[in-house]
Formats: sequence, C-alpha cells, structure tokens
Amino acid sequence: MSEMMPDRRRREILDRVRAAGAVRVADLAQELQVSDMTVRRDLDRLARDGELQKVHGGARLPPGSSSAEPGFAHKSELQLPEKAAIAAAAEAMVEPGMSVSLNSGTTTFALARALRGVPGITVVTNSPRIADVLQDAPAPGQTVVLLGGVRTPSDALVGPLATAALRTLHVDLCFLGVHGISERDGLTTPNMMEAEVNRLFLERCDRSVVLADSTKWGLAGLYRIAGLDEIDTVVTDDGLDGTARDALSQCISDLRLEPVR
Repeated sequence: MSEMMPDRRRREILDRVRAAGAVRVADLAQELQVSDMTVRRDLDRLARDGELQKVHGGARLPPGSSSAEPGFAHKSELQLPEKAAIAAAAEAMVEPGMSVSLNSGTTTFALARALRGVPGITVVTNSPRIADVLQDAPAPGQTVVLLGGVRTPSDALVGPLATAALRTLHVDLCFLGVHGISERDGLTTPNMMEAEVNRLFLERCDRSVVLADSTKWGLAGLYRIAGLDEIDTVVTDDGLDGTARDALSQCISDLRLEPVR
C-alpha cells in the first residue's frame, strides 16, 4: 500500500481529533500505517497552525476554541448525571399525541431514550442516532421523521435537504441542544450549517425548550443560533452558578434547574 500524502494524512488526523476530542500517537500510527515519528511531525504542524493542542502521548482540541467541534462519541461521555436529570425533566413536558423536534446532540439523545415510552408522538430530528433509538421498541403509535442531509462531526444532518424539509413542518415542542449559551452571544454552535438548521428548528415550533447542562454556560461557538430572548424555556442542572442564574432569569421566563443525583 502506498503511503498517504502528508496534507491528506494531516486532514485525516484532524478529522479524528474533531470526532473523538482527543487522539493518541500510537493509535494514529497504527491506523494510518506510518511511524510514531511521522505522526508527531504531523501533530507539530497542526499545533503550529492552531488546529489542535499537543498533550503527552497525543493531541486534543484546543481549549476554548469557538470553531472546535467535538464529535458525538467524545461528548456522549461527559456530564452524564446532568444530562439524565435534564432529559427526565424534558420528557415530563411531552404528552401523548404531541409532535416534537429534537436536534442532534448528546442531551437530546438522552431525551430520545426517555421518549420511547410516550405513545402516539411524532418526533422530527436531524440525528440518525436519535431516529435509531426511537425505532428500538417504541411505544405504540410513534412516528419518526428523519431529515436528510450531509453529516457533520457531531452527527447532525444539515444542508439544503434538511432546511427544505423543516420549512414544510411545524411541531408543538422543539427541544434544542446547544454547544454554548451565554448572556452576550445567546445560543451558539461551531458549525455554520448546524446553526442554520437549528434556527429553523426554533422557528417551526409553538414552544422552544433549550436543553443545556451547566458546563455550557459561558461557552460561545463561532456561529449564533438565536438570542436568549427568543427562547421560551431553558432546562439545565442545579450546578449553574448564581451569576448565570440571574443572567438567564432576566431573559428567560421559564428557567428550570434540575437537581443532579
């Protein structure tokens, strides 16, 4: 097998870092069939370009980068008790026969698992993972509408197919997971096309509910989705500090702080 060209190899490495959040030199060398030294040189170059941060034995996404987009697998291992508490509170808002939309994300994925027991609901989503979990032994009468499109590192389907479909739909409740939420920037994401789709999710509903654990407060992605004053409800956990609670309470009429067990 011929060796991959350096530019392409570095793109492969960067894709893996974005998907997993962090990578090990030994794993990359084995997967790409090159030496550890070659991988280290590639990591040095990517680190100089600001694409990643070198750590002992590997590399990770740069901390605080507004364009960094960790993959689903990496994010799914974080804040599990908080996501469970938020998902349980959100599930209690859904009644049989409702139509709801869930964008792609690990907190909305936790909600999807909880919704499997609610009969007669229609779920619109741009997440293949959410569609799959709802098809696994669903309650009677459930319908899943999976939008089409191009898959992003965080496993969302985006692009013209997704936006065209959303413009023809309207739901009772929209549950939106976000990369970051702040007083100044509102709801944000590092992915431009996800921002466009998420804005449409919010437009095409009667009531919008943002699901965001307390670690999302103060984070700002590169692209703005909406301002806080455009949201009806925020469901987060009780780890949110007092300053953040005050700031959110001034903009959000329905702020729910769920206790974490």
